[in-house]
Amino acid sequence: MQCPISKNDPSIFASAKENQYFDRKSARKDPRDISRHISAFANASGGKLVIGIEDDGRITGFRRNGAHDIEDFKHAALICCEPVPFVRPIKIRVTNSQGQGDVILVLDISASTDHVIARRSDGAVFLRQNDKSVELNHDQITALEYDKNQRRFEDEIANRSSMDDIDPEVMAHYKEELGVDIPDEQILRSRNMLVDGHLTNAGVLLFAKNPTQFIPCARVRVMRLDGSKMETGRRLNIVKDRTFDGPLPKVIAEAKAMISEQLREFQYLGDDGRFKIVPEYPEFAWFEGLVNAVTHRNYAYSGDHIRVMMYDDRMEISSPGKLPNVVTLENMRHTRWARNPIIARTLTEFGWVRELNEGVQRIYDEMASFFLNDPIFKEPSDASVQLTLENSLTSRMLRQQDALMSDIGQDVLATLNEYELAAVQYVYAKGRITVGELSEHLKRSVKVSRPTLKSLTKKGILEWHGSGPKDPSQYYDLRRFE
Repeated sequence: MQCPISKNDPSIFASAKENQYFDRKSARKDPRDISRHISAFANASGGKLVIGIEDDGRITGFRRNGAHDIEDFKHAALICCEPVPFVRPIKIRVTNSQGQGDVILVLDISASTDHVIARRSDGAVFLRQNDKSVELNHDQITALEYDKNQRRFEDEIANRSSMDDIDPEVMAHYKEELGVDIPDEQILRSRNMLVDGHLTNAGVLLFAKNPTQFIPCARVRVMRLDGSKMETGRRLNIVKDRTFDGPLPKVIAEAKAMISEQLREFQYLGDDGRFKIVPEYPEFAWFEGLVNAVTHRNYAYSGDHIRVMMYDDRMEISSPGKLPNVVTLENMRHTRWARNPIIARTLTEFGWVRELNEGVQRIYDEMASFFLNDPIFKEPSDASVQLTLENSLTSRMLRQQDALMSDIGQDVLATLNEYELAAVQYVYAKGRITVGELSEHLKRSVKVSRPTLKSLTKKGILEWHGSGPKDPSQYYDLRRFE
């Protein structure tokens, strides 16, 4: 995976491969041409553009014949980009390839989160893609404007729509949730979903009887398959296949009902002699994944729809469009951002949506509590967001539940408090735990997690490993039971 270069080290700049976050250019390059790369980095995730190093890695600095004035590069963003992105210029002393004392210039370019950055001279827009600064066409620029909330697809007017398209059942339910009894038209206008008698795209998606008349790919497809991969032809293994394409509140409710019907339940005999039931996945995890897909998908992306694929060993929920704006795979557990804020607010009023980061974090917690692997979030081909929930460890969960009983003993387990039991479950799923990891898992401070782990150690359930109290690598794992 490509990562930003954190150190301003000339030797790293000279040897590193150019990538999504890094490029280098000769000081002989026209400063006006540099605006292409400045805007490309700003429109993507930011990065470092180093001036004074050749493509082959030779450090030639600014003393070389034909080099432009360093001030021209420092002011390139101000003079050549519209609007002006935030760029921090840093001069670094170097010895150039001729053995002379020299400098290079690092342009540390911040990502623009709310505006598309264009080249001032002709309005061209560029985006950093791997090691290239690629010029975008009109449709791509529009998609980028949506992504930065400079314009929003949900706000645009569906000109062929009218109040006649409204689903009265969904609207009645909405008014009931709000506790109001006012005309439908007044509600939609007050929520910016009706303009001059026409529904906006948000209004269509939420309240129209047939949203796909206006937005063809606004649907959810749920498939249950027999096996761990999709087969074709004579070996076609689709057990159940349904498409839901009504207003979003109905789509969520109907898709939820079908998924629930297709999920398996596992029985095991408890110590009390009674059979107990374990679901295939924790309900919150898969349902939150479905709701997030419906709420945050890129509806402007017209080439695909939401898919829920239920295999024997996993469930995959795919939503068209990359993660919105500042949200990344790395920060999504803690970062709030709504690509479709009107849709998100309305579905919250229907009772379906939680804040983005709260729901994602709880998916992790729920999977851990079932002794299942962490959820897997990916962006396949940079065109969609995919959540994978694995159930292949369901049998291991049952074995671990039995192991908890046999290794630790039901009597001992009964004495554990809520935090201690959560810690033991975590260690059974992960193999080991640190004070910091337990703090994050419990959402409590180290003043709670450290005594919890020490208590489990005194009880002979966990073992501590480390060279001393301040050892940064110290951890706890299960005591070896004979």
